[in-house]
Amino acid sequence: MRADAQRNHDKILEAAEQVFALEGVTVPIDLVAERAGVGIGTLYRHFPTKESLFEAIVTTRLSSLLASADAFTRDLDPAIALDAFLREFAKQAAEKQDLFEALGQAGIDVKLKYSGLVDELTARVDTLRRRAVVAGTIRSDVDTNDIINLVMGTCHAAGHTGADDEGLQRLVSIVIAGLQPVTPR
Repeated sequence: MRADAQRNHDKILEAAEQVFALEGVTVPIDLVAERAGVGIGTLYRHFPTKESLFEAIVTTRLSSLLASADAFTRDLDPAIALDAFLREFAKQAAEKQDLFEALGQAGIDVKLKYSGLVDELTARVDTLRRRAVVAGTIRSDVDTNDIINLVMGTCHAAGHTGADDEGLQRLVSIVIAGLQPVTPR
């Protein structure tokens, strides 16, 4: 893709995320083009249907999380890697919660429709979890779905109480503390 086409593609995705999160997914696609500062023809060249735009948003978000998990696994100590990834995961999930809720209200089941990417993400979290268990930094009785559910539940709760990023990260710290091995007294 040419540099200007890539810029337009990225502007459209960013605008679509904002518009769909604020207005819902039933808004006219013209609003996305307007917010992105591109013509409707440019939008349709990149995304021929509204569904292709939804797909691109979700795929981009999940791919970004996969890349983060890979980087943390490669570059960081197991305890630091899991901590850093869970914080990033929570941040991204919280930022996009309105969008995913809007997609859900429109009948799009993200977990089902993007099960391949969700499975890949679960596998990456499992790798981070297993490394932390072997390093002795988290409990061995915690499974990957427990961790994902705790972080997603935390994001959901933070979103409904209006917590800012600092509040969300404080809640994630509590979740991470709960994952640590119990030391006998």
